[in-house]
Amino acid sequence: MTSAVVFAYHDVGCRCLGVLLDERIEVPLVVTHRDSPDESIWFASVAELARGRAIDTITPDDPNAPEIVETIRGLRPDFVFSFYYRLMLGAQVLAIPARGAFNMHGSLLPKYRGRAPVNWAIIHGETETGATLHEMVEKPDAGRIVDQEAVAILPDELAVEVFRNVTGAAERVLRRSLPKLVDGSAVLRAQDLSRGGYFGGRRPEDGRIDWSAPAKRVHDLVRAVAPPYPGAFTEADGAQLRLLRTRRRAQKSGAGAFLYANGGRCYATCADGEVLELVDLELDGRPLSAQEFANRIGDRRIPLH
Repeated sequence: MTSAVVFAYHDVGCRCLGVLLDERIEVPLVVTHRDSPDESIWFASVAELARGRAIDTITPDDPNAPEIVETIRGLRPDFVFSFYYRLMLGAQVLAIPARGAFNMHGSLLPKYRGRAPVNWAIIHGETETGATLHEMVEKPDAGRIVDQEAVAILPDELAVEVFRNVTGAAERVLRRSLPKLVDGSAVLRAQDLSRGGYFGGRRPEDGRIDWSAPAKRVHDLVRAVAPPYPGAFTEADGAQLRLLRTRRRAQKSGAGAFLYANGGRCYATCADGEVLELVDLELDGRPLSAQEFANRIGDRRIPLH
């Protein structure tokens, strides 16, 4: 029987582990993460899935620690798979599986290698992203591609909505690729890394809005980091204002960035004169309807910096 040690986390981890089990791949060990108390856990648990299937499950701080490497080596797996596992696997781990080590990445490689690929793709105004199954090498997300599938990014989609579509694509890519990996017929193709770029992780403070940017860029940031991610924010009227959903409007206004209300709705005029409607808001951590915020603003124009 074909065997695989699986490093996995998040929804992609659950769905792809499920594919392996559906296809009768023996999984003697799952390596995952402990959920962080500082993170909003809105996704499915790989640990719960694995334990429910009586699979040995560990959560090491360092997957490359000598004792972990020896444990995996002793299992003699045919494959190692990484499905949204957040730590890099070192050369010693990658050298263990007899038939290769493969990772599922949430972009159309070679674009958006590295961390938070869905969020970065939206921030940069992309109209598509996808899922890529690729061979793991020491350089992150740089190995040969097994298969990939594109998904559209619609103009008002939030990152969590795009991520759900990427998760579905990841499951489909693995399901159609796995038989070829197992029987040795998969044809891998090298990446041209010059056609993409590497992106690092994102922090909550990276959601601060730059009001010197055009409206589309502000809108893309808002939807890229909307909940369950930390959100885009600014200071307005002496408080922190989080913009959780915006909508681009056809009308133009005067130059300069400012907030205003009209007809019980709230708007922000951006540096390029384009107007965003502020659909979903929080003020100093408290949810606020557009009508409530419009009442607070009145007929004032509040500058944005």
